[in-house]
Order: sequence, then C-alpha cells, then structure tokens
Amino acid sequence: MTGRVPVHVLTGFLGSGKTTLLRHVLRSPDFADCAVLVNEFGEIGLDHHLIADVRGDVLLMQSGCVCCTIRGDLAQAIRGLHARRERGEVAFARLVVETTGLADPTPILGTVLHDPQIRHHFRLGSVLATVDAVNGAVHLDRQPESVKQAALADRIVITKTDLAAPAATRALAVRLHRLNPAAQHYYSANAPPPAALLLAEPQAGESAHVAASAGRLVAERVAAPNGGSSHDARIQSFTMRASIGTCSPSGSRCCCTRTGPTCCG
Repeated sequence: MTGRVPVHVLTGFLGSGKTTLLRHVLRSPDFADCAVLVNEFGEIGLDHHLIADVRGDVLLMQSGCVCCTIRGDLAQAIRGLHARRERGEVAFARLVVETTGLADPTPILGTVLHDPQIRHHFRLGSVLATVDAVNGAVHLDRQPESVKQAALADRIVITKTDLAAPAATRALAVRLHRLNPAAQHYYSANAPPPAALLLAEPQAGESAHVAASAGRLVAERVAAPNGGSSHDARIQSFTMRASIGTCSPSGSRCCCTRTGPTCCG
C-alpha cells in the first residue's frame, strides 16, 4: 500500500445520528477497507457494540472526551494502527474517526494536520458533521461544540428530517449555510445519503477551508488560559449497574425482575 491514508472525521452533537451514519457507511461494500476509531465520553463505551457487527477495525478509546483529555491517546492509536498495518496485521486504505457528541473537533484535526509522524503517513480527508433537524437549532444556541462541529465540516448531514417540520428544516439549513458557506448539505430521514458521496475525496476548496479553519481554532485554543476547553464540571457521566445485593437487614437478597428489583429471600 502506498500513499498517505486519508483520515475522515465524523462529528456531531449528542443524538444527532453519527453512529447510525457510520453503520451505513461501513456496510457499503466500497468501504470494507476502513479502520475505525470510536471515542466516547463515559466510563463504559456503547458505540462499539452498535458497530461491532460491520467490517473494519474498531478501537474504542475510553479515557474521556477526545477534545479534553486524550489527544495523546488519539495520536498513539493512529500510530498503532499504522504499525499494525506495516506489519501486515490489518489492512485498510482509509481511517474514520468518530468523535464523542461533546467533542470540539479542533484538536483532532490539529493532530492529523500537524503531528510530524502522523502527517507523514496520514492526511486529512473529509470532515462530516451530523446536525439533528429536530434539536439542531437549540444545540447551536446553547452548545459551543455544536457550532464548531458544523463550522469545521466540509459536509453536513441534516438528520431526522422526517421528524421535523419542513419549515424548521429549511430554517436550520439557512442558518448552517450562514455559519459555514463552504459546506455541502445532505438530508437524511429514514435512509442516509449514499456512502460514496459522504466520504468522497474532498475538493481543493473544501480541504483549504477545513485546514484554514482548524489552524485558526488550534491557535485560539493554545492561546486561551485554560487551553481553550469549553468543558467544565457541569458535564459529567455516570454508570448504572444492575447487581444482586442485600435488600434488608434480615439478609434477604435483591433480585432483578421485569418489573424491577424485588426481595427474593
């Protein structure tokens, strides 16, 4: 295999349909040569279970949010994939990075564009953002990450258009165009757009737009006192585990049933 491997970044706010879109892309025979990096915010990862039945290497990074704590892990994971590829352990011609819904994609793009070792073997492909037609306007109002996800994309998929009023979808499309005039728009209701369109090689103008925007935002993050992170203690994750334990002082056991926990003696 020769040439640098394109790295396609799939981003979008929580619940906007990233994993559904990824499943669609990876099920396409044209994209059976993909390696996939999935990042999640939280102690227990779930997205890898949703895409484990499709072809391609799936590596789940559970250290935290990619834009806050695991930029080094992302670089290490990409280097590790390259090493496995060189040893013939895996074969792939493109890499897809699916970000967590809380991610600012800026440091991901910065890693691909500026890390000396990675840029020698990889190059930035397309940046694809999903925006929920039902809740997208609210996310743009309230969540800075949602704005950056759409602003840095060269392709935007407006999802759940079957659940939103046509007027609301049109208003959202106009707003996204004002935010990012260079991005191509696609619409998804029950069937996502063709995979070949979504991960096609970006045109020169698209690549220049993303590279310039990412470079500017990376510089802003470095100059910011806190590194430019927009996440704080208000964003947390928690884990719920079902277990069998003591439910009364008398030593009765707690059993899980279809209707909920109950003492079963």
